[in-house]
This record gives sequence, C-alpha cells and structure tokens, in this order.
Amino acid sequence: MSDNKPATDVDVTKEWRATHGQESAAKRLRIFAALSWIVAIGTEIAGIVLLRQHKFDHGNLPLLIGLLVGIAIFAIAGSLMWKAANKHDPASKAEPVKFFIQNQLGAIITVLAFLPLIVLIFLDKDMDPKNKKIAGGIGAVLAVGATLIGVDFNPPSVEQYTQDMNKCAAEIKAKQPTTDCSPEVAQQAKDIAQDSKTVAEATKDAAHPAGQDVVYWIAPEGGAKKSATPHVFHICDRVSPLRGKAVNHGSVTVAYSENATRITKQIAMEQNQCGFTSLKQAKAATPPAG
Repeated sequence: MSDNKPATDVDVTKEWRATHGQESAAKRLRIFAALSWIVAIGTEIAGIVLLRQHKFDHGNLPLLIGLLVGIAIFAIAGSLMWKAANKHDPASKAEPVKFFIQNQLGAIITVLAFLPLIVLIFLDKDMDPKNKKIAGGIGAVLAVGATLIGVDFNPPSVEQYTQDMNKCAAEIKAKQPTTDCSPEVAQQAKDIAQDSKTVAEATKDAAHPAGQDVVYWIAPEGGAKKSATPHVFHICDRVSPLRGKAVNHGSVTVAYSENATRITKQIAMEQNQCGFTSLKQAKAATPPAG
C-alpha cells in the first residue's frame, strides 16, 4: 500500500462478506462437525438398542458409561468445529431464525444426542437401581456440560464483522494501531483502505486537490438493489466499459452496497478518458509568477 494519505477521509463502508478461503474453511469444518455429530447420535442409538436388549439390567455399567462419554466427546468436538466454522462464515442478525439455529446448533444436537438415552435409562424398570442412578447421573452431568460447551454465548455476525472491518479500515487509513483488525476482517479492511486511497489519488486534479469520492458502475440487473455478481467500479462514466450501459454512481460506499466491489485495473487509461489532470501536470503547466 502507498504511504500517501488522501487529504480528506473517504467513506468506504461496505458489508462484510466471507472470502473464498473463509467459505472453504467453514465448509470443511462443518462437514467434520456433521460427521462427529453423526458418530455421537450413532453411539446414542447403539446405547438405546443395547438398553432395549436388557444388556445393562444387571451389569455392563462400564460399557454404558463408556457410551455416554463417547457421546459427549463427539458432541463436544462437533460443537467446537461448528463454532470455528461460524467464525469464518457467520450468519446475519437480519435473519433471526437462521442466526439462532446456526449459532446454537451445537447445543441442539447435543441435547438430541443425550436426552432420549438418558430418559430411557431413568425409565428402565429392569435396570439395577444403583446402576441406574450412577449411569443416569453421569449421563446428566455429561449432557449439561456438553450442551453448555455447544452454546455460543457471544456468536459472531455479519453485522459485527462489518462494524469491525470498517473500524479496522479507518485505523489503517489513519495509520493508528489496528486494534479492531481481527483475522476475520483484516484482509477486507486492507482492501477497503487501498480502494479508498486509490480512488482519491486517481481523481486528484487542480480542481479537486484532495480527490473525489465518486465512482461509477453498471447498475444491478432488473432493478435489483444489489448485483448478483461482483462488478467493477470506475472513476468516471465516460470510460469504455460503461458505454451503452445503465450506470449508477455514488460514493465507494454505495458502490460496494450494490456489489460493485472491484476497482478498475485501468486507472491510468481511465484518467486520460475522464480528463483528470494530475497535480504534478497542473503545476508543470502553470507559468511561474513574475
């Protein structure tokens, strides 16, 4: 990134989105979490089958406890991987049902993996009362502990990442300590700061010594609020890629909100097409006083 800082602040707010790498990491973690939960529920089913076959009526207590511990291990492992996946690719608070289910799925699956077996243990009239009390008590403790681990008390969200990302970008632009630049938002924040700086630098001229915060992009298709695929934004509406197209314009903020999130790679060409004159050229063309 260039060390030159625009003379004025440029608004570069945009909604945070998971990168391709973050989406891939989240997908892998969710697959492993699902497999772990399948093992936990499979272990529960095995326990229920053995219970129905009266395998624990007068013995085999260590086996039953082992099954309960196995359920807890795989349920907790699945929950931890699921939470890690949500850090890479969180849900949005704008969808409250999805937000709740996605963030608390570990606790929900854990309850499903424990509750039926524990209930059947306590309701089993043929099991030795002492063994029932020991197995049921251990199962209840494991279930509560695993469920609490599965609960996300401070779930990540797209909105929180958006706020952190823009704070991070502002810190980068101001060359302040980047206290809000968590790994999940840092790269996008760097991109935002770079885009804002590039636009401001590219649009500097004698009339606009600090540059401008106005860019142009192809309008979303069919009157939609946001394009389905990322578009490129440009520094004026007279550039070749925008000819004959329905064009929107606004700040970098607005461009990002409509999914125009890629800055043109043809800055020098577009400066010529748009008629921007650099400050150095303007000074060189100005005759010396006197």
